[in-house]
Amino acid sequence: MRFVFAATAAALLSSIAPLSAQPSGIDGDVIDVEVMPGWRDAGMGHIAALRLTLAPGWKTYWRAPGDAGIPPSFDWQGSENLVGVVPHWPVPEIFNQNGMRSVGYDEEVIIPLMITREDPSQPVHLRAEISLGVCEEICIPAFVSIDAALPSSGAADTEISAALADRPMTEAEARVSRVTCQVRPSEDGLTLTMTVDMPPLSAGEAAVIETADPTVWMTAGARPAGG
Repeated sequence: MRFVFAATAAALLSSIAPLSAQPSGIDGDVIDVEVMPGWRDAGMGHIAALRLTLAPGWKTYWRAPGDAGIPPSFDWQGSENLVGVVPHWPVPEIFNQNGMRSVGYDEEVIIPLMITREDPSQPVHLRAEISLGVCEEICIPAFVSIDAALPSSGAADTEISAALADRPMTEAEARVSRVTCQVRPSEDGLTLTMTVDMPPLSAGEAAVIETADPTVWMTAGARPAGG
């Protein structure tokens, strides 16, 4: 799939040198995580990135992983001179396997990190515990520890800039006009049906419904209605 748009359902349901980190809980040959130090912007921010490199046949997941994936999570406690970090997710791929649809990446992906500094005169030191789902035939968690000092200067990185530009469409860009939800009882709890009015999807496009809680996602059976 070449383009994916992300429809946020939060309102309806309540949104230095490169350093490699060794994952734990899995064979270290499955995934390699590298911190790309990036550069400081003109204000309080710093733009860095994570480069994820996967072994052949393996994949990892987007922020909304689909039917059978594991959502990524980040814990930045222990970092220095850090107010917050916002990851930016490039356009993912759609994988269909055993009747289930998952959303993510294979081979390699660069995830830009928009970092807000507490004190612009001081360096940033990133420390993080990252949980990622990785999958070949089955899905398993990978736990990665990050420890990296970010430079106080440096030129913009073209690979990070390209990953920032490669983003999903928003609801407005996909011309979503109306979203409605219906909740009804089912044998195993509740069934939520969402209807999305938007133009028909073109070849190579897919729609992903996101919720405010990344551990809750729509099944592949939930598809937007053509408008």
